[in-house]
Amino acid sequence: MSELLLFKDIDEPGLASREVYERRGGYESLKRALRMPREEVLQNLLDSGLRGRGGAGFAMGKKASFLPKGTMDKYLVCNADESEPGTFKDRELMQKSPHMLVEGMIIAAYAADANRSFIYIRGEYQQQAEILERAIEEARSAGYLGERILGSDHSLSLVLHRGAGAYICGEETGLLDSLEGKRGNPRLKPPFPANQGLYQGPTLINNVETLATVPHIIRLGGQEYAKLGTETSTGTKLVSVSGNVQRPGNYEIELGIPAREIIFGLAGGPERGRDVKFWFPGGSSSPVLTPAELDLPYDFDSMAKAGSMLGSGAIIVVDDSQSVVDVALTLAKFYRHESCGKCTPCREGTNWTVKMLQRVESGEATPMDLDIIASVQEQIMGNCLCVLGDAMAMPVASMVSKFRDEFEAHIETRRAQLGLGEPTEPTPLEAVGVGS
Repeated sequence: MSELLLFKDIDEPGLASREVYERRGGYESLKRALRMPREEVLQNLLDSGLRGRGGAGFAMGKKASFLPKGTMDKYLVCNADESEPGTFKDRELMQKSPHMLVEGMIIAAYAADANRSFIYIRGEYQQQAEILERAIEEARSAGYLGERILGSDHSLSLVLHRGAGAYICGEETGLLDSLEGKRGNPRLKPPFPANQGLYQGPTLINNVETLATVPHIIRLGGQEYAKLGTETSTGTKLVSVSGNVQRPGNYEIELGIPAREIIFGLAGGPERGRDVKFWFPGGSSSPVLTPAELDLPYDFDSMAKAGSMLGSGAIIVVDDSQSVVDVALTLAKFYRHESCGKCTPCREGTNWTVKMLQRVESGEATPMDLDIIASVQEQIMGNCLCVLGDAMAMPVASMVSKFRDEFEAHIETRRAQLGLGEPTEPTPLEAVGVGS
């Protein structure tokens, strides 16, 4: 396994340069791939079982295979927006080993027969964007980009595009609209990007970690790569661990190891005297899990069976010194702010949720408000144009469900502190502040 680690020796001085990257075997996978038929490269991606590392977990090879055949312009887009709270793995990859991403994109484009490619990078990542620009120019000057790469029949252009700092542009169709110069709003699906994406052409979209893994798959072979991890969650995964842990950071793990080994073994667990209260297994948009789930295998299917999701691989740990009400309110405010407002369930649902949680925080609420909060989340989930509404609704609903006693106790405590009398049960409209 050690030879596969993406982060192996990633702190080596000068690794961001083509010279050092090539000295460590960089671009050898590209040369090998270009000697294979496109179909064989694609088959290696299919055999690897690599699932998207950006959140959805869809099989990368299968996604690439959906692009239609033909001589039209086809596009490969790297989603480097990385705006999911708690996620910071792609930033380190781009900063320390940008050529790994560039090489992976060239190979993936070859497999999908794409001739134009873009990296859409988060607007706040100025340093990483500058590093990538240099890496792209180095790759172009060495003949890895441009017309007839290394004498093959594969040609590819690569453009770096900086976003303007909008969470919604991490959603693939919102990203495409932004890349085209429009306001970053999600599109209706179907049509899906594989058939009608960037500039209405067939488009393959993958995130940074997914594409950076491609050179390793070609080096090892798809079937050999699939031996790592579990049968349905193959390979290794970069995990960003943050929150109430002693050693926050990025860690590469083999999928399927117990979550406890990540939180306590690698990240050191909470400070002495504190216990894990709950944790987000896949960034702020994933439903929270409790200490009872710490010994579950950390893989896509196990997290889904536990009622959450692995998502982008960002574990956020909350210890028993934190208020679940504060966490829920902070999270809801973020998603309300980032909603594009295009669809009603998300635009109104995120706003109502914030208002109701503010009632809870201030002590104005009653237990009925908690029922209404849960009901609103149910109305949001599955009814939005994209998954932003769900990204708030799922974790908020899980916190209210699993920590209802703490929500009720908070309401009682706040009322006592403020000297308020017994609460009167509000009507649902009063509960969400409609008409106020």
